Amino acid sequence: MSGDATLPVGARPDGLPGWFEPLLSRVALSRTEDFTPIQPPADGGRPSAVLVLLGENSPDAPDVLVLQRAATMRNHAGQPAFPGGAADQADRGPAHTALREANEEVGLDPASATVLALLPRLYIPVSSFLVTPVLAWWHAPHPVHPRQPDEVARVARLSVAELVDPTNRIRVRHPSGWIGPAFQARGMLVWGFTAGVISALLDMAGWARPWQPGRIVDLPVTPPATPAGTPDEVVS
Repeated sequence: MSGDATLPVGARPDGLPGWFEPLLSRVALSRTEDFTPIQPPADGGRPSAVLVLLGENSPDAPDVLVLQRAATMRNHAGQPAFPGGAADQADRGPAHTALREANEEVGLDPASATVLALLPRLYIPVSSFLVTPVLAWWHAPHPVHPRQPDEVARVARLSVAELVDPTNRIRVRHPSGWIGPAFQARGMLVWGFTAGVISALLDMAGWARPWQPGRIVDLPVTPPATPAGTPDEVVS
């Protein structure tokens, strides 16, 4: 599978949109605590990876690819997420895992994405996943769609302009008492792990706009998550 190696630090592929800076420079120096106060355990954890795929439909209009889990899933039903999942023994690292999962879930051609950086590993205690977000540039966008309808209900490209709109930013309260950032976009409520990573990256890129975090929406009570194959959950 092509595209499974990250570029050398400081390298920039030909044609990379200018809006990737200062994001790339700041990501290169990022730490786990820039995303969550929860530190990975010294031992254990289930290796996994998600693909944070940035592209653009028009010049200077970046967007990010997300999928929405099927409403019938036992865990994370209806929850938007990055493509991704648990690592297989045959995977050649987090980038390979993320691209493989994106291909299996939404039909992404791995050759259409250029991996730019690996973000710090993030630990999700409820499922014991150690998740590596893989930042990539979608240099050759193409149609994508759910390839596993029993797991993926829809696929969408969320524009950064929509995500940073203050009217689309809220906070959510999980039944556990956890409160975190969320986004309302394309009829979806993006929260938990995915929203936390997006929020941190918007700040690093300098794209975030001032917003009032006073509005809190309660999430419905759902069955406890079990160690399944998808690493979507809260990280802070």
